[in-house]
Amino acid sequence: MTVGADGEDLAARTTYREAMREALREALRSDDRVFLMGEDVGRYGGCFGVSLGLLEEFGPERVRDTPLSESAFVGAGIGAALAGMRPVVEIMTVNFSLLALDQILNNAATLLHMSGGQLPVPLVIRMTTGAGRQLGAQHSHSLEGWYAHIPGIRVLAPATLEDARHMLAPALADPDPVLVFEHAGLYNVSGELLPPAAPVDLDHAAIRRPGTDISLITYGGSLPKTLAAADELAAAGISAEVIDLRTLRPLDDAAVNASVARTHRAVVVDEAWRTGSLAAEVSARIAEDSFYELDAPVERVCSAEVPMPYARQLEEAALPQTADIVAAAHRAVD
Repeated sequence: MTVGADGEDLAARTTYREAMREALREALRSDDRVFLMGEDVGRYGGCFGVSLGLLEEFGPERVRDTPLSESAFVGAGIGAALAGMRPVVEIMTVNFSLLALDQILNNAATLLHMSGGQLPVPLVIRMTTGAGRQLGAQHSHSLEGWYAHIPGIRVLAPATLEDARHMLAPALADPDPVLVFEHAGLYNVSGELLPPAAPVDLDHAAIRRPGTDISLITYGGSLPKTLAAADELAAAGISAEVIDLRTLRPLDDAAVNASVARTHRAVVVDEAWRTGSLAAEVSARIAEDSFYELDAPVERVCSAEVPMPYARQLEEAALPQTADIVAAAHRAVD
């Protein structure tokens, strides 16, 4: 804990996992309509330990273990939202969300439109995404770009302790469904968490590092690697600006284009597969809106087009790494 001269707590040492847990605790305390539901969120404390202790604190009415049926409990969350509650639904990992895709795409995302504005669905769905933990091809997907394709929902990818702690409150206040993708590789990341200077803005990307020579555009679990790449580039005399998209739908085009206007080069880093990826969408928008600002083609750094390998060395080879980002930046600058 860091303490100011007047004795006020300025920052607390915490982890991404604990920041998410405190966000849930605050939501449950501040609004009786909020409840958490999902597989193993109660007695087990969540598949990744995010909800540990919340059952004992708030009871089984507010922290609800569900059967192993994603379609059923996501549908129940939609119904609860329609009835005036503020449910937070946890899906263990993004691959399991495909079992509830009908509920998300055909119900949560469409009911407001199909009812002529009469049926908002203020639902938050949290799920773990990403690879890097040797969980094999069926538990290492990065499918947030798929969901960013769907009108009617907001898609968030908190990459920092601050966003992990403070994105949930505005997400719950949103009248539309909000999907929160938490990269599993971030849960153990620790650091000093400062009190918020202002509420988290879900509409705008964040400049995590200013720069003048090239824009490195990323989100979620790729942010630490991208910041490390910026450090390496700085040692080589290249000033890289790092943009954290934070919200994947709607994308903050203005922030991306403003960065490209400053640096005139761009690398988009995305852990998803290259074909049809969010990186492809960002690259296309840069070409549409900032083509004449570019001094080099937009570079993309994505995962290999294979099911994610289990073997550690193969998994690392398939994923975007800091060295790949640095190499792409040099291609654009040199």
